[in-house]
Formats: sequence, structure tokens, C-alpha cells
Amino acid sequence: MKIPFLFLAMTLSTGAMASDIPVQVPVSIQVPDTFLHRPPIEKRCFTSKAVEKQIHQMHDALVRVSPKLWQMFQNSFPNTLDTTVFPSGDRTYVITGDIDAMWLRDSGAQVWTYMPYVKEDKELARLIRGVIMQQLEFICLDPYANAFYNDTTKVSEWVSDNTTMKKGVHERKYELDSLCYPLRLAYQYWLQTGDTTIFGDTWNRAMDAILSLMREQQRRAGNKTSYHFGRKSISAHDTTANYGYGHPARPCGMVASFFRPSDDTQLFPYLIPSNFFAESVLRKAAVILTKVNKDEARARECLAIADEIHQGLQEHATVEHPVFGRVYAFETDGYGSHLLMDDGNAPSLLSLPYLCPELVPMNDPTYVNTRRMIWSEANPYFFTGMVDGERVGGIGSPHTGLGNVWPMSIIMKGLTSNDRAEQRECVRLLTKTDAGTGYMHESFDPNNPANFTRSWFAWANGLFGELVIRAYGK
Repeated sequence: MKIPFLFLAMTLSTGAMASDIPVQVPVSIQVPDTFLHRPPIEKRCFTSKAVEKQIHQMHDALVRVSPKLWQMFQNSFPNTLDTTVFPSGDRTYVITGDIDAMWLRDSGAQVWTYMPYVKEDKELARLIRGVIMQQLEFICLDPYANAFYNDTTKVSEWVSDNTTMKKGVHERKYELDSLCYPLRLAYQYWLQTGDTTIFGDTWNRAMDAILSLMREQQRRAGNKTSYHFGRKSISAHDTTANYGYGHPARPCGMVASFFRPSDDTQLFPYLIPSNFFAESVLRKAAVILTKVNKDEARARECLAIADEIHQGLQEHATVEHPVFGRVYAFETDGYGSHLLMDDGNAPSLLSLPYLCPELVPMNDPTYVNTRRMIWSEANPYFFTGMVDGERVGGIGSPHTGLGNVWPMSIIMKGLTSNDRAEQRECVRLLTKTDAGTGYMHESFDPNNPANFTRSWFAWANGLFGELVIRAYGK
């Protein structure tokens, strides 16, 4: 049974911080609140004056398009701040929405939406600083874990997994991108605020843990590493092969991982989008280590691994497709095997210019070919359906089964385009497939959007807000 989002959101009042800044709608424009389901001010976890200002500034442009779009933007853009952030001292705990746990990936992506506003909102900057410090602390606890609790006495539902579970860990699926999102966030926070106080002892210990893990998962010492994972499950994508050690990988410079950003097991150990992402953030971390920490040794190690990943990508990331030409593969094993598909979560092949534009720009010829391939039936996880007589399509995931489309993939298609017409078309399709809830979901049936998964998925909501601003803002 799906629980209405508003009910869920209104249960999160404990420890909440809110201001008294309502969203002002000019009285001259009467807009029925049919799709406006934002929690009331007193129930919001945090309110940013700068974010509220951005919401106000979007009013005229969005109402002209449709009142529904205006209300969905109000719901979605501040959703992470409204419902999922819990500051405590100099730490900020961030849940994903309907799961009471903090994913390193999701939390980093959720607050990224608000990075453009930290210069004019010190309280927002302090909140995001707390997210970074919490992420670094979690990495020090276990760099192989993907999700954590702020309450170390809480017992995980996955405590029986065949891996080394520590107190405070919700789930221990090793996903390379989980280590990338915190580094991306820390670098951008530093650029925006100039605050170097986050780069102390916890930062150094986290960097040591990250670099040590990446060295181990380059597999130069063999495929049986210190990490293994097994789970009793009816879903093959929820566990790993070879008694928990995964499929073998031939060393090539890239960093192997076990699970995709969707939390699904990988077929081949080298996930190409995550390795691009890893190269990008390692080079950013090296800048911090050099300029802030004056730590040439750690900086050199970051750059050395980044260079090795780069070489591995050059040699193994692409393949010649019979229809689309040279394209990026989704996964490879270093032995010559490649998986041609894309997944609705990010990092994905589609999201590369969004996450690491300095490595894969939108006009990169291989990316252009890849984009055409994955947004077609050549991608086994590209699904289409008919909504009100109109063809609707997007990329799904093994995580949500055959046929379901992820709104995040449609959002990412818009965010990786410079064509405002294409961006606005993506927005239009998203407003058509929300099932009348006023929010984004994890996935939906493209023949019946009312059949969806996850009514409360903050990351997708924030991304939708980013796209709306890019498509209709100044």
C-alpha cells in the first residue's frame, strides 16, 4: 500500500527548524491548490531564505506555463529541506525520504540542489557543511558501506547479510559512487564558501580510507579482496556471485565495484560511469589536498589513481556498436566483455556531462552516440508506453523490474541538454506522469503512471526542481 506523501512528511516534525517565510502567490492570479502538497511551515525540517526567494522568482514564468507546474515546483524543489534534513550540532543527518537511513550518494545529491544558494544563506551553508562532516565520519566508520544510521543502537534489517556489519551501518553494499558524491560536494562547498574547516583530521582519515579502498579494488592483488557480500534473497540483483566475491576482473587501472547506484549487483566489475566519476572527484580532491592541506603525498596518490583510471577508461570503456558507432559501455571486466545498457539512477552513462562535464562534455562524439543508443530500444532497459494517447518513454532499472521508467532518467535527459525546447519537453512529460501527486517518484508504469514506486523520494524531487529552473529560469 502506498502511503500519501503528506502524511509521511508531517511525521517529521521532531527536531525541525523552520522560518516564517510563506510562498507568496499574487492575489491577482487565482491558482487552485490541486497539486500543492508541500508540508505546512511548522512541519518543515529547515527553511532557507535563499531557496524561498528562488521559488518566488519562478512564479510568473511557471504559472504562465501551467498552474500545475508551478505547484509541483513548490512541492519538489525544497523537498529535501522540507522533509529529510536533521541538523544536530555540527552534523546533519539526511534521510532519502521513505527510508530512515542516510545514503552517502543520495544525501550528497539531495543537498547539491541547493549549492548555488549558500553564498547568500549562511544557515544553509552551515546545514550543508554538517552533511559533509557526517558523510566523512561515516566513511571513516566503513568506506564499503553505502547507507548509515545516526543512531548506532539501531539494528539494521540487513544485519544478517554475509558481510562485516558494524553498528551504525544500515546496509553494506559497496558502490564506488558512494565515495564520489561526498568528494564532489566537499569540493563545490569549498569553492562556494571558501570554508576550509571541513578539511581537518576527519577529512584526512576519510581520504586515507577512500584511497586504500580504491587501491584494493583495482584488483592488482587478485579478485578475493577484503570485501565480500551475500544476502539471502529471491532477487538475483540483491546479492553477488562467487560466494560473495563477485565476478572476476582483470586489472586495468579502473576501480572495481560490486553494486550499481541503484543498489543492484553488477554483471561486470568495472562500472564505466562510476569510474569516470571517480577520476573526476579524485582530481578535485587533489586540488584540496594541495591548496588547503599542503599534503603533496596524498595529492599525488589521488592523481596517480585518477591517471590509472583514465588509462583504463581509454582502453576499455568504449566499443563499436553496429548501428550507433563508437559508444561507451555500461560495464566491462577488463577481459574484453562489455555490457551495453544504461540504468535510470546516477551515475549513469546519460548523466556523465552532468556529473563530470570536464571529462565528458555534452558534445563529446562518443557521448552523443551513446545518448542515442541508450534512449532507444537498443538499451534493454529503455521502456515506453502510452499515456492519454501519447508515447512516453525513459530508462528503467532492474531495481524496479521490467517496464517501469525512472523519472530521474527523463530529468537527466533534460539536465544533459543545452536545448531549452528539449528541457521543457522533459518537464512537460514529468508533469504528465506524476499520477496527480504533485511529486516525482522512483519509477512509474508508462502505461499507467498511477502504478508507481516510492511516493517520497527526495533526490528525484530536487533534481526536478533543478531542471525546471534550468528550463524556465533566467
